[in-house]
Amino acid sequence: MSPQSPREILTIDEAAELLGVSVKTFIKVLHAEDVPARKIGREWKFSRAALIAWVGNGRSSHFYDGAESEGAIAERQVEIVPAARGGNHGSSTQPAERTRRTVGWSIDD
Repeated sequence: MSPQSPREILTIDEAAELLGVSVKTFIKVLHAEDVPARKIGREWKFSRAALIAWVGNGRSSHFYDGAESEGAIAERQVEIVPAARGGNHGSSTQPAERTRRTVGWSIDD
């Protein structure tokens, strides 16, 4: 540690280093979460104290509760109707509807 006190206002590189993640990962979190930050001009600025408090106030149960709810929705069965294929395959009827599980898909009628 340097004899100087650590900087209170951090760049995105310094904030990622403080949290021990890559800049790429930190940017993903920045877009997905409510990270305490300000954009000044073209650059993001972060308060060291606010980032530490933000991490300290988070709860892992919040992440897992949300994942369970999304997982339950994704487990629903969704009806998918195959597109009619060209040519006659010995039957004049349309292909039968089938039920299939899809994870993470949203199918609108």
